[in-house]
Amino acid sequence: MIRIGVVGAGIIAAEHMKHIHRNERAELAAVCDVAPGAAEAAVKQYGGKAYTDYDSMLEQEQLDALFICVPPFAHGDMEEKAAAKGIHLLVEKPLGLSMEEVRRKADVLEHSGIITGSGYCLRYMESVQRAKRYLEGKEIAMVRAYRFGGLPPNVWWVDHAKSGGQLVEQSTHNLDMMLYLAGDVRRVSADMALLLSRDVPGITTPDAASVNMVFESGALGHIDTGFFPQPDGRASLEIMGRNFRLTLEGQDLTILEPEQTTILRGKGDFYQMQDDAFIRAVETGDRSLILADYTQALRTLEVTLAANESAKTGQPVFFA
Repeated sequence: MIRIGVVGAGIIAAEHMKHIHRNERAELAAVCDVAPGAAEAAVKQYGGKAYTDYDSMLEQEQLDALFICVPPFAHGDMEEKAAAKGIHLLVEKPLGLSMEEVRRKADVLEHSGIITGSGYCLRYMESVQRAKRYLEGKEIAMVRAYRFGGLPPNVWWVDHAKSGGQLVEQSTHNLDMMLYLAGDVRRVSADMALLLSRDVPGITTPDAASVNMVFESGALGHIDTGFFPQPDGRASLEIMGRNFRLTLEGQDLTILEPEQTTILRGKGDFYQMQDDAFIRAVETGDRSLILADYTQALRTLEVTLAANESAKTGQPVFFA
């Protein structure tokens, strides 16, 4: 039985706790949150012991794995302390807001020998895996994506210094899929603005962003993202090459070719797939089960933070 702790008891943590509870190979041993009521409510529903102090949890519990589900500004040295005890980690996205700090953590985690996972759950969708197989060996010309949705309820989210903005904190999933399916990028340039949400109390983060990328392959990419008032939320990813267009919307995949159109209606809980894969990897030591480890999540973070920097300076960011 894999004994698991969870740090943070908010929306995404609740999703993970539900999946841990469903996994017959795992046990939720502890939940830590600075809000005592949140941790206590979680263990009342799923079991384990409630903590408000992270160090106390690590000292008192014998954990095999830990899910870190805290805001990007609140990580501190949680990863390093867990790694020092040999505790395997699944760290929710984004990993942080400082590339220097995240790279330092990555070195610590690598040298510790622990297994790491990250929160890029969309990679586990059946449709994304089918798309990845289809694209093998194909030359890509253009990659286009967008995501528009509402303002999250977290009070810290509108503070750009604490969240990094929508591209870093939310639409990082969409950009991660672009990298996962089309390969790495060598140049990023972006424009961002706060336009229609200026009446939100305390807001300092842009509500509209437009990002251009040049991939290592030479393909051109673009993603638009925003949380300004809209009738609905929507997201899409489109990849185009010679005689094909591949589109992902929700869990559905459409591949358009000259002589046929293939449609896959995706199904299954990809959050559960992600957590089950991580738990199985911890149990067996098989790292190949994890589709987005800490190092891969670091690269996605680097591209989103580079877009923020480009929007701030008005200059493109080049990667070596």
